Amino acid sequence: MEKRAADTAAKKYPEEPSKRSSSKIYFFIIAIAALLATNVYFYVKFKSSGEKLYTMAIQKQDLQIEIDRIEAELDNLVAQNVAGADSSMQASEIRAREIISSLRAKLENQTISEEDILVATREVTRLKSDVSALRLTLNELKVRNELLQKENQTLTRQVSTTDKKVTALSQENIVLKDKVDVASALKVSNIQVNGISVSKKGKIETESRVRRVDQLQILFSIADNTLTPRGNKEVFVRVIDPSGNLFGDANNMFYVHGEKLQYTFKETINFTNNGEEYQFLWSQDKFKKGAYTVLLYNDNAIMGRASAVLK
Repeated sequence: MEKRAADTAAKKYPEEPSKRSSSKIYFFIIAIAALLATNVYFYVKFKSSGEKLYTMAIQKQDLQIEIDRIEAELDNLVAQNVAGADSSMQASEIRAREIISSLRAKLENQTISEEDILVATREVTRLKSDVSALRLTLNELKVRNELLQKENQTLTRQVSTTDKKVTALSQENIVLKDKVDVASALKVSNIQVNGISVSKKGKIETESRVRRVDQLQILFSIADNTLTPRGNKEVFVRVIDPSGNLFGDANNMFYVHGEKLQYTFKETINFTNNGEEYQFLWSQDKFKKGAYTVLLYNDNAIMGRASAVLK
């Protein structure tokens, strides 16, 4: 009995280190599991954030394109020079242009949120509705003017004073000239910005991965415009990086509606009014992830804009 008790005591004490080792193993397993869970959490969070930024960049680009279309329609309505447009119609035009300017400022803000995008979308929808209403009003006014014009033709034959006719025509020509200047401004019918890689043999391939992008490719065609004379046209290009910074030299300046702006580079194209597609290439030392925005200008007015998102 005493010997059995001694053997039992001898077996009891060696078991203690084994229990401690098991506790350490469980602790390490739990720590590794917690670390893996943390890594998975941050990976999913980072991936979700990247997809969210990409989606917002596409939404911003679509809104900017829609705003350009609305402004082009507004310019076309103004260029029609419909006689009898009252102050309320002029106020509608001014209000629409102020909204357009405000929306562009919001969309160029790099800190814009999803809520801001949603608000801007609603504002663009209202703006589109307002411009459509203005178009209907001007069309109705144009029909009334045509009826009045027919009635006035009979009265005009009775006018005997040549000086009055000359004065009236002179004033109309001044107003018409201003409207023709607006209508003759070049507008792009299609514009696309791509990231590209250029092989040693000069082969160009479209590329969206930022580490493989060598240049930005700007492809565009110009809408038909019989009021614009054919020939060489100077196109000013503004390139804005994903952080909202404009690329350009301090000495590169031009004017838009009397406002002095800086440009990134300029090119001369031959405008033949035949719907040609033009290509500009622009490069820098290193591109970064995000949306690059390109704006084209000619003759003191914007032609169009587009963006490319590099991943």
